[in-house]
Amino acid sequence: MSRLYLVRHAQAAGSWDGDLDPGLDDIGRAQAEGLIERLPGNLPMVVSPMRRARETALPLERRLGTFARVDVRVGEIATPDGIGLAERGTWLRDLMDRRWPDLGPELRLWRQGVLDALADLSADTIVVTHYIAINVAVGASRGDDRVVNTRPANASVTVIDV
Repeated sequence: MSRLYLVRHAQAAGSWDGDLDPGLDDIGRAQAEGLIERLPGNLPMVVSPMRRARETALPLERRLGTFARVDVRVGEIATPDGIGLAERGTWLRDLMDRRWPDLGPELRLWRQGVLDALADLSADTIVVTHYIAINVAVGASRGDDRVVNTRPANASVTVIDV
């Protein structure tokens, strides 16, 4: 059995419908530093390629003296073609009230990619990722097909034994 420490990125400097790839703000940088005390220090780490996730992982990388492995499969949910930055917030809020079987094949494929990425981790691992990706993992572990089934805060740690 492996234990996964699913870390939601710290507070971003921009909103999801205001910036495609924001970094962390001052609060987020402090939250990222605080993770050092809350996570094991000797584990491999996987991180989303998004800037806010990479910046959340930086203090952990310094402590571990290593670099996290970037895996696009634990990245942010992809916005469908044709949805502009201004519409992303509305699209995401609508999505959060739905169930995975009712969504299109592209979103179900993204969900499966998250699950495959986590299943590929055979050892205890820290995974720095995003709100919906954590919901994918928690939902699958509970047999819950709602897109949102938990509400992880910024810089929270959700532990799942696989």
